[in-house]
This record gives sequence, C-alpha cells and structure tokens, in this order.
Amino acid sequence: MLKRCSDFEDGEVLLFQKPVYWTSFDLVNKVKLAIRHHCGIKKLKVGHAGTLDPLATGLMIICTGKATKRMNEFIDLDKEYIAVIRFGQTTPSFDLESEVNAEYPAGHITEGLIREKLKGFLGEQEQEPPLFSAKFVDGKRAYELARKKIEHKLESVKVVFREMELIDYSGVDATIRIVCSKGTYIRAFARDLGQALGSGAHLRSLVRSAIGDFRLEKALSVEEFKFFLENLKHNENSYV
Repeated sequence: MLKRCSDFEDGEVLLFQKPVYWTSFDLVNKVKLAIRHHCGIKKLKVGHAGTLDPLATGLMIICTGKATKRMNEFIDLDKEYIAVIRFGQTTPSFDLESEVNAEYPAGHITEGLIREKLKGFLGEQEQEPPLFSAKFVDGKRAYELARKKIEHKLESVKVVFREMELIDYSGVDATIRIVCSKGTYIRAFARDLGQALGSGAHLRSLVRSAIGDFRLEKALSVEEFKFFLENLKHNENSYV
C-alpha cells in the first residue's frame, strides 16, 4: 500500500475500473492529473497495460514511474471477460458503435447448441480482427478507414481461448465468460460465434473481469482514487 506521494515516482502498479465511453487514454490522463493535483508531481510517467474499447468496462492496470517498464509483463497475461452477445443481428463494428445492418434467423439457437459451438473455439484459433480496430493499415488506423468506408483487409492473428462458459441465455442474448490470450478481439469472437451458429451476432456489452491473477473486485474507480490521494496528502507517514 502506498505510504507517500513519492512512491508514484518509484513505481506503482494500480488497478482501476474503466467506465463505459472512456478511452483507455482518458483513464490514464485522469489518473495522471489526479496525482499531479494532489501530490504536486509535475513530471510523471503513467501508462496502461492493455487497451479496452470505449464501449467496454472493467479492469485496467495503470503503471506509474519506474513501474512503466513492467507494462509488457502485464500486457502478456491472459484476460478474462464477461461478454453479452446478441444473436440474429449484425453491425459493421461487431458491437454497438454502429447500427444494425442485417438480421438473421436465430430461433434455432439453444443453450445446448451454444455450448457445443463454444467447445470448438477452445485452443489456438486464427482470428480476423474487426475492421473497426486500432490496428494500422498503411500508416492509418483501421477504424479511420472503416468510418470513411474505405475498403481494407486485416491479416488474421493467432489467439488462444483457454476457457468458455455459458453463464446465461435469454433466447436472444447470451452471457459468456471467456478466458483468452492477449490480442483477442471479443467483438470478432461474437461475429465468429454467430456464424458458427448459422446466424449473425454482435457484442452488446463487455466487462474485463481479470488480467492474470488481478481481479476487477480489487480495482478502484477514479473517484475512489482521488479520495485516497486526499488522505495520502494529509498523512503521508501512515497507511490509508
């Protein structure tokens, strides 16, 4: 546990809850500004160990000071997600960033069929990233080209799905717990699962619940972090 503001410069690994609509860089900037305001540290390295899409929520690891050298160590860890996937509809972005562009039959989909198809995703897979992604294509972000309706193709990447668990199925939406390797796009998984089920699908919501052994339950909101900093500033020689 932090004892003094100078610990941020020495290097800290912090767990945060990213709210919906914030970018990963929004969270980093708010953490940096809070430390600067409460601790008076004008120059401080702050970085994140793994991006979350703006529409996703959940766990992010933020490193400060000398701990930023450890970020790749955390980026390489497996991730756990709780995904809500809707069947029978697709969107160009594979999530709610774009409007529904097609509808498909989904009445034949059952819990048993979903569980059967999930087994086929376990292990190493070749996954085609979404066109609405941050990957570079000829020096430009793929999502910039996609939003301008410029045709482009992304190379498939190897990903690994360690665990798949169907938590709930409403007859329209499936809630699935997924443990996977770094670089996995859950939006792309939603697309592929819909196709495997003979339908279409898109991601309705996504929560990152764990990174390696780090759990979302241990993470702070930015407001909780600011409250912590206020106490730290007034009493640097004791635990908060």
